[in-house]
Amino acid sequence: MRFATVEEPGGAVRCGVVEGDLLHRMPPGTTVLGLVRDGVLHQAGAAALSTRDVVPLAGVRLLPPLQPPTVRDFVAFEEHVEGVRRGVDGATGVVAEWYEAPAFYFTNPYAVIGAHDEVRIPPGCEELDFELEVAAVVGRDGTDLGPGEVHIVGYTVLNDWSARDLQRREMRVNLGPAKGKDFATTLGPCLVTADELEPHRDADGFLQLEMRVAVNGQQIGHDLLSNMSWPFEELVAHASRGTWVRAGDVLGSGTCGNGGCLAELWGLRGERTPPPLQPGDVVEMTVEGLGAIRNTVVPGPQVPPVGAARSRPRNRERPLSDVDHRRRV
Repeated sequence: MRFATVEEPGGAVRCGVVEGDLLHRMPPGTTVLGLVRDGVLHQAGAAALSTRDVVPLAGVRLLPPLQPPTVRDFVAFEEHVEGVRRGVDGATGVVAEWYEAPAFYFTNPYAVIGAHDEVRIPPGCEELDFELEVAAVVGRDGTDLGPGEVHIVGYTVLNDWSARDLQRREMRVNLGPAKGKDFATTLGPCLVTADELEPHRDADGFLQLEMRVAVNGQQIGHDLLSNMSWPFEELVAHASRGTWVRAGDVLGSGTCGNGGCLAELWGLRGERTPPPLQPGDVVEMTVEGLGAIRNTVVPGPQVPPVGAARSRPRNRERPLSDVDHRRRV
């Protein structure tokens, strides 16, 4: 099944099951996240398909399929790491630590946007980039899981928008990424249940799905999801070590290789071609079995910068004030 959340004319938000060009609506107040947490997503979907409460998708705005409580984004494609590293520090290959365990960062669940929403350039950014990914949605709470205990309820397309200049600066502090990443993450167009994708699974447990990204109609990148170095079940298991993953949590695959983002190509080519994204650029991502997302870049807000750090004297005692002097007398 394919689940979508939409905003209807007038502002009402509804979710339902997509069938062709129609949305079979669920009762008002129902959310995909709530159904996932209650473990009744398939049952609710079957009930919705049996009704005649439908609306055309053409007349509504696609929102993210669900509002995730957390978003972990991994970096699971070796080819992507190779290209980006060359662009960052000129080095070739991949650091040894990358192979030891899956690496991820937490991004901002409040910045999740829909499949066709506009993307504002974040304040201070001059090197806007896209990142073509697939996201898995956790279907059941768990802690210290083995890969065989992981339950993934479905998948969706993810674009991890990146402000490369902001990211580069803040990661020199050996922390982050932070503001280079937390302004927009596209999820959509639908949450496709895991059972629909099982025919694409190979003998090693990876999903063989074609992934493509184009800017202004020109293809930039093309890869297979099965080129991940860890399957999603292992990513979720790693995320659960020493803590919890909860139903509805989103975990991104990380950017695919072969042009899954501009930064990879910049590193390989030694120049910024194609150039950073500009207002008016349209980025379209298509993943086999999951559908397509299409976002237009628009100018961002003009926000005063936060001031630079102040040099401080590092005193350990508070200076005595006039009041303190009088009290001592």
